[in-house]
Amino acid sequence: MQSFSSAGVSLAYLDQPAAGEAAGARAIVLVHGFGSSHMVNWVNTQWTRTLSQAGYRVLALDNRGHGQSEKLYDPQAYSSQIMAQDVRALMDHLDIEEADVMGYSMGARIAAHLALAHPGRLRSLLLGGLGHHLVEGVGLPLGIADAMEAESLDDLTDPMQRMFRAFADATKSDRRALAACIRGSRQVLSEAEVGRIALPTLISTGTKDEVAGSGPDLARLMPNARAFAIAGRDHNLAVGDRTHKQAVLDFLAEQD
Repeated sequence: MQSFSSAGVSLAYLDQPAAGEAAGARAIVLVHGFGSSHMVNWVNTQWTRTLSQAGYRVLALDNRGHGQSEKLYDPQAYSSQIMAQDVRALMDHLDIEEADVMGYSMGARIAAHLALAHPGRLRSLLLGGLGHHLVEGVGLPLGIADAMEAESLDDLTDPMQRMFRAFADATKSDRRALAACIRGSRQVLSEAEVGRIALPTLISTGTKDEVAGSGPDLARLMPNARAFAIAGRDHNLAVGDRTHKQAVLDFLAEQD
């Protein structure tokens, strides 16, 4: 892992060359979800290998508060706009003018804010695990923050709280940083703002995902978007699904 500074915050990232280290390979930036990391979200699910073998230079950062990046404890440090600037700062650090950007769940929210603020830096936008809740919802319930601050997993009875707390414990995450993140990264976009994102966009959500909201409903608000249904997958299993990967590869090939 390498690191760089985004407005004084140290962030870790992976820079994996295209297979064969092909010169001039297009870059794709991967932005992981809440409580995850580049390793859990993108490496362990074989996304980095899949994209590298398809000829892409793969960049994947650990969001602030996550993985090997710096931990912050003020919720205001985790707004979606600030974390979108972290992604842009990574591209600046590596002298990458334009890239495809793919986010999952919270990472998709970050990617959408980046696309709205800096559309010229993206060739295309790929949103996974986030549909219409980009507009009408704020992501995971605030109770997840409470779960991070509970004394023990045994103190929790809500299934979603237990799931996220158990995951944070298993990955040895900084739970105080995660609590601040979920409290601070809940910004929605209006329908008008979403409608201004004219980039080619793929929105992929699992048919059993109860977190994302409707992918087709979000796609209808955007001038150049389409939705892909990841059959039979919930929010956790959709990310690494084989059909999801193929849909992304097909979409990216269309942009060449």
